[in-house]
Amino acid sequence: MRKQLLIAVVASCLCFSQFSYATNGYWSLGYGPKSKAMGGACVAMALGAMCTASNPGSLVLVGNRVEVGLGLFAPSRSITANNDASPIGPPNGPASIPVGTYESENDYFLIPHFAFNYLVRPDLSIGVTFGANGGMNTEYPAPVFQNFGNPAAPSTLATSPTGVDLMQAFIGLPISYKINEQHSVGIAPLIAMQRFKAEGLQPFTPFSKHPEHVTNNGYDMSYGGGLRFGWFWQVNDRLNFGASYQTRLWMSEFDDYKGLFAEDGDFDVPPNYDIGFSYKITPKFTFAFNYQRIEFDKVNAVSNNSAIPFVPGQTLLGTEDGLGFGWDSINVYKFGLQWEYNHDWTFRAGYSYASTTFPSEQSLFNVLAPAVVKRHITGGFTRKLGENQEISLAACYVPNETMYGQNPNTGPQTGSIEMDQWEIEIGWSMRF
Repeated sequence: MRKQLLIAVVASCLCFSQFSYATNGYWSLGYGPKSKAMGGACVAMALGAMCTASNPGSLVLVGNRVEVGLGLFAPSRSITANNDASPIGPPNGPASIPVGTYESENDYFLIPHFAFNYLVRPDLSIGVTFGANGGMNTEYPAPVFQNFGNPAAPSTLATSPTGVDLMQAFIGLPISYKINEQHSVGIAPLIAMQRFKAEGLQPFTPFSKHPEHVTNNGYDMSYGGGLRFGWFWQVNDRLNFGASYQTRLWMSEFDDYKGLFAEDGDFDVPPNYDIGFSYKITPKFTFAFNYQRIEFDKVNAVSNNSAIPFVPGQTLLGTEDGLGFGWDSINVYKFGLQWEYNHDWTFRAGYSYASTTFPSEQSLFNVLAPAVVKRHITGGFTRKLGENQEISLAACYVPNETMYGQNPNTGPQTGSIEMDQWEIEIGWSMRF
């Protein structure tokens, strides 16, 4: 029965995985409603089986569990092009984005998660986890880059709506071992899947190493994997420390978009690490803090400079040093508070702040991925349903952030990109 339940839930999650999205860059704030309700501060909290995505070292402490849930994520993203553009345009000068505000469509996304943990013996557990590691989506209702095409070359004229759709999901197979009463460690082999498409980028094809593989090629899939390591230290009955590290996830190339991404379509998942602590202020109140580092600068397709003028005859896309999105590695600071109100009710709140993903001069390509949000305000609760089951809910509000700037490829034109978000996630778990 347990095996049949496990197979059924994993299959359902894989069916839903096409709808995933994320927040810090294209990274999820947390995994599961308990973690998200605490602002993602989970690395030093043994909250449940979904914590393997933050720290597999904690799983041997949570016992036999199955968890499943679904989040509704709603990002609002838009770009504004000001009326101070160059009157020249290609092929004799810089182009401009048509004046106006463009709001992306597709405002609602479903994000599933599933986790299973089994104690082989009191000091050893194994499990399986499915979750959305990240993604990004934009679909503007007009060809934003239509003025960048050359009228003398019809194939460079953008006629379709502009946007991208990236999905990243993972399956983890964690093993957690309790060394002694204070220390436990874990390792989770990760199997990762990506799906991507781009539309409306025809004006950039003349600058590509592979001009037929830049845009409008439908969805392409990429597969790969890596490892996450974790350590959990119970210093005493009030203080815990935790740390984890995820290697780079080595992914197969997006062959259908090898003319868009640097290194012939290579788009690996960057390495990242977490470190933090949790402290029981009183028997009922626990404070948690996480520091997370996401090393986007290790992936050329994401980090390579995009603020390079397009000069006829140059090859700027698809090469090793080809244009990226100009993203830097980011630092994320997460704060959480848990209140065990009584036997049946636990309440949580959190706050997260992330550093800037990219500077304003990199804004041209980032109209496709306006990852400008920095702050997350969260809350939620867990309600026990008898002794072995519970439901948890998390809500997250991400205030609007706007970045103003210009790019050498739009001449004197200025503009802005902006985003705000909200999310509600509900989960059910059972001990057995």
